[in-house]
Amino acid sequence: MPLKVCILGDSVAKGVVLDDTRGRYIYAKESAARLFEQDAGAKVDNLASFGCTVTKGEEMLKKCEDRIGEYDYTVLEFGGNDCDFDWKSVSDDPEAAHICKTPLEAFKQKYARMLETIKRLGGKPIVLNLPPIDSGRYFRWISRNLSPSRILRFLKEVGFIGRWQEMFNIAAVQVASAAGVPVLDIRSAFLAQPDFRSYLCADGIHPNEAGQRLIYNAIRQQLPSGA
Repeated sequence: MPLKVCILGDSVAKGVVLDDTRGRYIYAKESAARLFEQDAGAKVDNLASFGCTVTKGEEMLKKCEDRIGEYDYTVLEFGGNDCDFDWKSVSDDPEAAHICKTPLEAFKQKYARMLETIKRLGGKPIVLNLPPIDSGRYFRWISRNLSPSRILRFLKEVGFIGRWQEMFNIAAVQVASAAGVPVLDIRSAFLAQPDFRSYLCADGIHPNEAGQRLIYNAIRQQLPSGA
């Protein structure tokens, strides 16, 4: 019987990449999920969606909870959108107290609740940590139609973007560890490269086609024995 996997997460898990020529997002021809189906012969229900946060993830889980027990694994990948800000609002008023899409404590609570729900439904959750981002590239991307100087007044320094995302990555791993849920480390696969940025799109946050293959290889190496 082929391995049955459900994926809940955001555009990274969905395999979204930035088409540099057309300047818009498209689906990778060889995303990690598609490679898993092709090379590993698995059946993958990829329910991940662009812009998804843990709040939307909980709604996603409700819609498929009657099927969760049928999967060998339910893979979750959240945090990249949760830690993001409304950059237009930041640009309009950099001195205001802006809050990211999901405050850190709420992120932990909702993520933990999702893991417990999956286990209660008879599923086996697995958490993916987050790929690293290129703060400079992302800063240029989000400020391209806004005011870079005003956004920088809020950030204080461009490197804050990467450190903030790292906090959510750490939180995801901590939540999984507390729940006794395995973590597949895809972040290290990027950081081990001489230049991990070459595996990211021009926006600095989405893995490109080569990055998606890097994710696939990392997952295959770390899946529990028998998978």
